[in-house]
Amino acid sequence: MLENKIREVFADMVVLKDPQRSEYFSKLSIPSYMRDWLVMRFSDEDGTIDYDSVKRYINKYIPSREDYEQFKFRMVNGENVQFLARVRVTVDIKTGKTQFELPDFGGNRSGAGGIVNNDVVEKWQDTLLRESENWGIITLSWQMEVSRSKPKGFIVMVDYKPFCPYAIDLDDFKEYRAEFNIHEWIDVILTAIDYNPAGYVDENGEESEKKKLFFLRRLLPFVEKRVNLIELAPKGTGKSYVFEKISKRGWLISGGTVSRASLIYDNAKKTGGLLTRFDYVGFDEVQSITFEQPGQIQQALKHYMEFGEIKGFDAQTPADAGVIVLGNIDASRFDINCNMVEHISSVFGESATLDRFHGFIPGWEIPRMNSSMIANGWAINTEYFAEVMHALREDLTQSSLVDECLDVPKGADQRDLTAIKRLCTAFVKLLYPHAKSKEDIDPQEFIEYCLEPAKEMRAVIKKQLCIIDPKEFNVPGKNAIPDIQYNY
Repeated sequence: MLENKIREVFADMVVLKDPQRSEYFSKLSIPSYMRDWLVMRFSDEDGTIDYDSVKRYINKYIPSREDYEQFKFRMVNGENVQFLARVRVTVDIKTGKTQFELPDFGGNRSGAGGIVNNDVVEKWQDTLLRESENWGIITLSWQMEVSRSKPKGFIVMVDYKPFCPYAIDLDDFKEYRAEFNIHEWIDVILTAIDYNPAGYVDENGEESEKKKLFFLRRLLPFVEKRVNLIELAPKGTGKSYVFEKISKRGWLISGGTVSRASLIYDNAKKTGGLLTRFDYVGFDEVQSITFEQPGQIQQALKHYMEFGEIKGFDAQTPADAGVIVLGNIDASRFDINCNMVEHISSVFGESATLDRFHGFIPGWEIPRMNSSMIANGWAINTEYFAEVMHALREDLTQSSLVDECLDVPKGADQRDLTAIKRLCTAFVKLLYPHAKSKEDIDPQEFIEYCLEPAKEMRAVIKKQLCIIDPKEFNVPGKNAIPDIQYNY
């Protein structure tokens, strides 16, 4: 039984998942990566959870945004407050001070920010200053700056403990992966991110690996840098959940107005936007999102998606976030031979921008969420697996492996080639992270699970380009992707 094998191989990194437990934490607005950590902390060897202890911990350490005003009141009245939060830390060159901001509580505009004590920075600088954002248990106090002619109060972070409950060892993880065949591993991944493999069935009610693989395409930006995807799907297929709740390393924009400063670079503050801080940035229900100065954002995005550089008026910053566009689509439009991108947004629908997307996910091939699709049993805990996927982004082994495996025709279009190789590499990282050379993956498996899906995803983008800009793309030699084959 696969469950028992997962428990045996992954040992301390497994957790008992069930639909009722997932619903309980969902009502508390606790994301999956936080839920599994709490379950592991407050459950016994049989997976029985102590809900009273969970509730006490949440009440004490995981506040809602509305609680922050009470925290401010307690601080100005002499108390220290301690809680778990997402923290953004920067060094101010002008003042020489290290500053922090709590974006989930409104940031500096809401008084959710201040100064970090030097001893805290010195102790945790590899954590706080190496990455743009971190999670941790923070302790805050309020102080007065009396040296000024007009005394001014400010908040100080006087202590910090990183929320990093799992030591990620990729070598160990790769050894664990080698214990499973490809069919088992696909199911292992699904259960790790809260889905029940038995819920993926075809029209005849038979379990469908094809539908599982369509779903797993959503994870490619989690494991490979700068993978840009478009997914159009009916409502209810769970795309928002995957990009918002599985990993703390990504950011999903849902509605509202997007500015160039928030997304790309803030010239006034001289700080990078969302693309510099996350593994991917998703635009959910993109039809409902508006863009300030869309022409400027489009030009900046085209440059970024091509070169991986964020450009401000006086700065140039490398970044590696993937750009993910998610849109709802009616059943009448489930046809890749028709124009499917005309309604997503003018920012993304123009051909030069669309050409920079590596692949397309036909979300209508993914079943709608229902109770049978929620993980039920022992599985890898979500937080651990999400951190493994993040670590795999830095692994270069699979890129050289893919180069060994591909036979590329002369004169291949560079963007098509880049897209297929990047997607193929992401598939290898997700499905064969233990492979060190082409000999470690059966050629037919590589073709079926990595190469052909990558080509198919890029081919849809190419087809859409031919439809929306036929003069440029629907011409001999440019209207099809390169005929890349396996290099036997």
